[in-house]
Amino acid sequence: MEMVGNRSFTLTTGNGQRSSLRRLKNDVPQEFVLAPLLFNTYISDLPATVSRKNAYADDPAIMHADGDWQAVVGMLTKDMATVGEYLQTWKLKLCPTKTVSAVFHLNNKEAKRELKVKYNNETLPFCSEPKYLGVTFDRSLAYRQHLESLRKKLTSRVALLRRLARSR
Repeated sequence: MEMVGNRSFTLTTGNGQRSSLRRLKNDVPQEFVLAPLLFNTYISDLPATVSRKNAYADDPAIMHADGDWQAVVGMLTKDMATVGEYLQTWKLKLCPTKTVSAVFHLNNKEAKRELKVKYNNETLPFCSEPKYLGVTFDRSLAYRQHLESLRKKLTSRVALLRRLARSR
């Protein structure tokens, strides 16, 4: 989620005096230690949903499990509408590049299913390997792509350390 920009305010005192128009800076620097706490406090009244909600700071996720795929799509669409109304009330918006639907299932045939979850009358993009909080999830939750990516990063960094260890 992102805070919405271009907001301003004026202050009116009890005796009717008004301040000049001031612009709000809505965001908090991402590296700011208190940012997750402040954001979680800001959204602490997020409405109840049937789907399970998980969140770390401004990265929420909703999940629903059911034996009936249509029920899953229906419930996620309904819960997205509930969350959407809340976001609109508090001048928040979803990040379009991170708002996706995904399926996780131990049966590969079922895990290939694409859900048609809607938000604001638009079908959310489907992602077979979504990334959440830095972890890449695959359809059967084996974490193959994530582990391979981690292996490549570590291999390159170890190679760099080896070269540095040999230099004077």
